[in-house]
Amino acid sequence: MASEAGPSRLPTLTSLDIPKQPDPTSRPRANSISKPRSTVDPVLRNALRYTISAREYETLHKYVLSRSRLLKKRMPSVNTVEKYMEGSSTRRESFADRDGGRSKGKEKATSGGPSRGDTYNARAIRDSLRVFIATGIGMKTYETVLARLKAQKEAAAPKKRQPFYKSSGLRLSLSLSTILLLYRLLFRFLSRLRVHLLDPSAAPFRNRNPRTSQTLTSPYAPAVGAGLAGLALGIYPSQQLRVTVAIAAIFRALEFGWNLFEDEGLIWGWKVRAGGKGMVKRERPWWWGSWMLQPFAFGQLLHATLFDRDCSPVGFVDFIWKSSAAYIHSAPKNLPAGVKWPDPWEIADNLAQMAKLNWPSFVSPTLFPDQPTLPSSLTALAPLTAQAHPLITSLSCATLHPSDPSCLRTYLTFWVRSFPRMGRFFLLFYSVLMLPRYKLLYNSPLYLLNRLISKVLRISTFTTGAISTAWASICFFQTWFPRTFLPTQRFFLGGFLAGLWAWVERKDGRSVFLYSARTSVDSLWKVGVKRRWWRAMKGGDVWVFALALAITGAVYERDARAIRESRVRKGISWVRGSEFRDWGLDEDEDEELRSKEE
Repeated sequence: MASEAGPSRLPTLTSLDIPKQPDPTSRPRANSISKPRSTVDPVLRNALRYTISAREYETLHKYVLSRSRLLKKRMPSVNTVEKYMEGSSTRRESFADRDGGRSKGKEKATSGGPSRGDTYNARAIRDSLRVFIATGIGMKTYETVLARLKAQKEAAAPKKRQPFYKSSGLRLSLSLSTILLLYRLLFRFLSRLRVHLLDPSAAPFRNRNPRTSQTLTSPYAPAVGAGLAGLALGIYPSQQLRVTVAIAAIFRALEFGWNLFEDEGLIWGWKVRAGGKGMVKRERPWWWGSWMLQPFAFGQLLHATLFDRDCSPVGFVDFIWKSSAAYIHSAPKNLPAGVKWPDPWEIADNLAQMAKLNWPSFVSPTLFPDQPTLPSSLTALAPLTAQAHPLITSLSCATLHPSDPSCLRTYLTFWVRSFPRMGRFFLLFYSVLMLPRYKLLYNSPLYLLNRLISKVLRISTFTTGAISTAWASICFFQTWFPRTFLPTQRFFLGGFLAGLWAWVERKDGRSVFLYSARTSVDSLWKVGVKRRWWRAMKGGDVWVFALALAITGAVYERDARAIRESRVRKGISWVRGSEFRDWGLDEDEDEELRSKEE
């Protein structure tokens, strides 16, 4: 009875009683070897994920692989590659997709977004590997070209080969790729942590740790925390390139911060709108601009060139030496053997020594051949001053323009000789830069030529005026200032006056002004360390770079439009792991739509 009251059970069949249906897909084809059904090899799947995405393979297949019959037959279709990456491919699906790819060849890997197999970590590793390879190839090419250009010098000097793992090219590639990978991982981790802490279930943690939770739930926490990835710049050896990158990064970050403060009215303030209805931001003064950095930058650079040669930018100063033929004289052809003619750096050192001696007077060796005419510390200038005009009374004038007693005539001669040379140089330089704009040259040639000529004239005027004023100021101060009045500081004042020529190029010379400002900051820091004004911090440039990344990320999070360049906004979006997309432009379009609806 108990068995009858219990639930009824279905009779079970043994395995022999279950009929088997033939599976057509499991039969091996003719002339083929049977393989067990299994998922795709994880090594192959990971190799594909870290090499190329499904969307990229679709583009490659569309424009390259499908154009060749041989490649089209041997390479898998787009759907096959996508299923490999997803890890759900079987042998049956692989054969079906391969057959379908041969017949159509127009499959799409994605429907607008990344596939399931293309994860965030896979994209981060893939992009980091590409940065590593691209930077390594670029550095190797640069070193090869540089070695060939300096083949004669390197042949004479003994070569010191270093291990591959210590090469600067490898360490730079490793540094940049690590920065990108760490930035993405930190940004994603902190973003997810912020979302979890903002969840209502995390209220007990927020109540127990109010300050920590307030910091981690800030909208700027992921951007600032991801900036710590900049510490990976320390993988690259402590060389000038690392300092230059850090200074350039902090300059750009401060520029973005300045733009943000301006957009929010924190710099120039607000004023009442006409009619008394509402407030409006004050406009930037018409005379304000980056050109105002030049007087201070040129003053510091001129002073450092004379008194701290090892802290001055060699390439920048060499360009000035080559452009100062009216003041820096080359050795004459009839120079007697055994007489050493001073080079430009020796002339600069002797000018600094004159300033320390309170600018001694010039005694002409032509009028007084039997008397000592130079102090013992300035005897290197004897070949120059020996041929100086007897009417010259200043030793600095006898050094800079020995054959002409007139400082004004020398100044005008410099303009006549240097301005055409500068014009030719900058005409060639900016013509090369305009080559990518060949379409504009075809459509509007007069407009482009007008812009080119005006740009060349302005930059040539600025450069010639700045260099000539820097040299002429030495003669001017020697004439009008007492010998003991600011004997060494007058070089900074002369450079300051030379920098005022930036007014001519104030509209389009922003890149030149920022370059000279960065160079000046680098030089000033080295001078301060040398003279013990401040103490150098080991790895300080790495921390500066990390700070620059944090500031840039915070500004981008606050208002992406504070970063004016669209390509920079796209680059920051890509570094974060998003698409190469200008989100600031999308915000502008949304605001326009809202204003139209209102």
